[in-house]
This record gives sequence, C-alpha cells and structure tokens, in this order.
Amino acid sequence: MLAIYTYLHAPCVLKQKTLEGRLNNLSASALYKNNFKNSTIMKSLLLTTSIFTLMMYEMPKLPYANNALEPVISQQTIDFHYGKHLQTYVNNLNGLVPGTEFGNKDLVTIVATAPDGAVFNNAGQVLNHTLYFLQFAPKPAKSEPTGKLAEAINRDFGSFENFKKEFSAAAVGLFGSGWAWLSADKNGKLVITKEANGSNPVRAGLTPLLGFDVWEHSYYLDYQNRRADHIAALWSIIDWDVVGSRLK
Repeated sequence: MLAIYTYLHAPCVLKQKTLEGRLNNLSASALYKNNFKNSTIMKSLLLTTSIFTLMMYEMPKLPYANNALEPVISQQTIDFHYGKHLQTYVNNLNGLVPGTEFGNKDLVTIVATAPDGAVFNNAGQVLNHTLYFLQFAPKPAKSEPTGKLAEAINRDFGSFENFKKEFSAAAVGLFGSGWAWLSADKNGKLVITKEANGSNPVRAGLTPLLGFDVWEHSYYLDYQNRRADHIAALWSIIDWDVVGSRLK
C-alpha cells in the first residue's frame, strides 16, 4: 500500500504536516517575538485548531489542460467528470471522515479497510479518479509500455496486444457501472479485475496500475452508448511512463 500512496504524486491525498514540528516552530516563534509568555498555551491552542485543519483531501492537479485530450475525451467531459463528479466525491469524503476512525487515515488505507458504505464509496471514487486522470497525456511519448512493465505484461499475458484485448474485453463487458483495472499482486504478477461501482483493487491487496472508468458519465457526452469505441480510443492517450512507475 505504501507504493500506491507514493506514486500519487500530488493528488487527492491527505494534507499532513508533522504536528510536533509545527508546535515546536510556533513555540519558538512565540518565545522570540514575545507573543506568548507561556509556550504551553500556544501548543494547546495549536493542537485544538489542528484537529480541524490537519486532515483534508484535495483534488488532483491535472497535468494537462481541460481540452488537451480531445478528441478522445472532450473538454466538456473533463469539465463535468473531473470538475463536477470528482469534486463532489472529494467534498463528500471531507465531510464524512472527521470524527470517525478514518479521520487521520490516508486514502489508500481508507479504501482498503473501510466497510461498505458512504466513506468507502467516496474514498474509492477519489482514489479511482485520481489514478485515472493522472494516467493520461495529450501526446504520450510511448505507444506501449517499456521496461519492467512491458516484461511483466509479456510474461503474464503473452504480448501487449493480447493484454489490450483482454483488458478491453473486461472494460466493455463489465455490467453496469464500475472499473476495469490492471494491477500487480504482492509477487509482481499482473492481473485484470472488474470492480463494481467505486471499488478498487487495493481492497484485495493489489496495487492498481491502469484503470478504465466505465461509468456512463465518463464517456456518454462524447460516445453516447458506444462504450467499446470509448475504450478503444483511450489507448492512444495512456502515459505509459506514469503507469509503469506504479509497478514497484
């Protein structure tokens, strides 16, 4: 799970600062500036405010403009899918976790351990969409994976083309809403899974590498009911360097 957390670059993860460091820095400042005679008072005040400010999930910053993935994904779809749907999941999660056992947990831990329900649903979708939006590039440097990921794909699926066929079939054939994922198990073996609704492979102890969203809101404005066409088009905007970096 640590590997998953570290490759999320600057996405929807906890904003965490070392509380002890903040306390010490502010206490030193108070002493030097004589703002407080008793640094213990300042520590108490900061500890109180930190309860409310320490934990917050944020939107991932897109590494491309909202219209950069056209014609595969239109600006209108990015505006709604990223700007509205994902923002709602982030807002919901920030409203749900305070005061619960998950209030100080990172995103991956929540998705892996939370019981079915609102916290899990929204955390799962925040994680799913973070990985999803960060795996694209308008003009990828490579049209297929290289290095360690390419070797693993050839080993476990026979060839990249065979993998694409199996993965596309999983995405197109998933009934209802959900996700198709390429993941690695603890031994590095690659597997393709179908995840219903907002679930994620971390639930099964896997490390997700590549995910295709087949909720209708991810493609309907551009492709209507032609899910297969949407899936076929996505392969042209995969940033294989990003996906490959997720395989530890």
